[in-house]
Amino acid sequence: MTTTVRVPAGWPATEEAALAVQEELRGRVVLDEPGPAPGTGHVTGVDVAYDDERDLVAAAAVVLDAATLEVVAEATAVGRVSFPYVPGLLAFREIPTVRAALDALPCPPGLVVCDGYGRAHPRRFGLASHLGVLTGLPTVGVAKNPFTFVYDDPDAPRGSHAPLLAGTEEVGRALRTRDAVKPVFVSVGHRVSLDNACAHTLALTPEYRLPETTRRADALCRSALREAQA
Repeated sequence: MTTTVRVPAGWPATEEAALAVQEELRGRVVLDEPGPAPGTGHVTGVDVAYDDERDLVAAAAVVLDAATLEVVAEATAVGRVSFPYVPGLLAFREIPTVRAALDALPCPPGLVVCDGYGRAHPRRFGLASHLGVLTGLPTVGVAKNPFTFVYDDPDAPRGSHAPLLAGTEEVGRALRTRDAVKPVFVSVGHRVSLDNACAHTLALTPEYRLPETTRRADALCRSALREAQA
């Protein structure tokens, strides 16, 4: 079943308003909790797909058993794109539908893994942090590219990592999930340590570069978008 989402009342409509919300919520990020232990409980991937011509966004939430990586539950939501495309403010385009998909799950999501950023964000408040603060859930961001930050290439073996740096500040890590394959970029969202975020990412990548959470949520949101388009 797919939930249909309206843009929430009072949702920011301008860049200025969205920046103000980011600034207000950023202070609520919890950085001093380790988070759930890797391989225990549930771990949930969230992702979105867009049809900008039709002003549609589809979100998916896929719950995996953290020990076996088998699917426990899944849900989708489709709605109107809730904010224009502005780099650094993508959360405002995605969160209403992502939250609706999470809310439609029949079980607790546990740790939430976002295809994007948490602390690795110009204002240290990317999608994973924003979603974590609004839901109270532990969240991490696992991104395909380093956004605007710099890093040294990690050593070739799986599990090698290097700091993702904003000047001298470590905002995340470049983490090798496959031997000699381009790293992913892990950052803390909310209520998880960076060490633990990396450990979860390795636990979720037994075969592929990207976490199973992201792979499955990506496939499901694309399917939901195709259904909505039809």
